[in-house]
Parts: sequence; C-alpha cells; structure tokens
Amino acid sequence: MVTVKRPKLLTCDDLTDEQDELARHVLARTFGAWSMWTLHVLYAEAKPLRFSRIAERVEGVSQKVLTQTLRALERDGLITRTIYPEVPPRVEYALTTFGRALLVRALPAWNWIVTQVPKLERARAAYDARTRP
Repeated sequence: MVTVKRPKLLTCDDLTDEQDELARHVLARTFGAWSMWTLHVLYAEAKPLRFSRIAERVEGVSQKVLTQTLRALERDGLITRTIYPEVPPRVEYALTTFGRALLVRALPAWNWIVTQVPKLERARAAYDARTRP
C-alpha cells in the first residue's frame, strides 16, 4: 500500500493576529462582486485592458467603485497597472500570475453557484413564505 503525504492545510490559528486580519480583509474584498467580475473580465480577455473597456464589461459598476476596485486589486498584487507616457496618457490593467492563480481556484465555486441558482431560488421562496406575516 502506498501512503501519500498530504500537505498541511493552514488555518487561521497558524497566523498572527495581523496576518489573520489581512487574510480576512483580502478574502472579503476579493470575493466581492465587483472584484471577481473585474478579475474575470481581465482573465477572459487574456490581454491588458484600458479602464473604459473594463467598465464596459463590468456592467452596472460606477466609475468610482471600479477605480477603488482596481486600486485594491493592484495593491494586493492581483493585477498590474501600466501607465504609458503618451498624450493623452494610456493606462492598462492586466491580470498577474497571482491573480490568475486565485481566479482559477475561484471559478469552480462560481460555476457551482451558477448551477445551483434554481435551488437557491426555491430555498429563498420557501424561507420567504415561512417568514412573511
């Protein structure tokens, strides 16, 4: 019989309080709707995009929120922002290897959610029927 050693999974208990806070903050922000959608747009295009092209594809996001989202993703190393010294200046955003690694791991969860939408709708309808006066 062959025994396969599995790597130890890290838990919040393995982190300092500061690391735990950072991990939770990044998790909450990254898995928010605008961040995931923005990452997905950059992944799907597979090339750098200008702000306006991202805004066209992330429907419903305001310019302010998209700017905040892009800055946060850049700060966390998930995307890069490249400024070209042209007139007018050209700025492009691209997914990093780190961002691609995160997205590839998140896509199965997203796909699972999408396939479960009918069950989610039924669950919500049942809950609402039970809890409405």
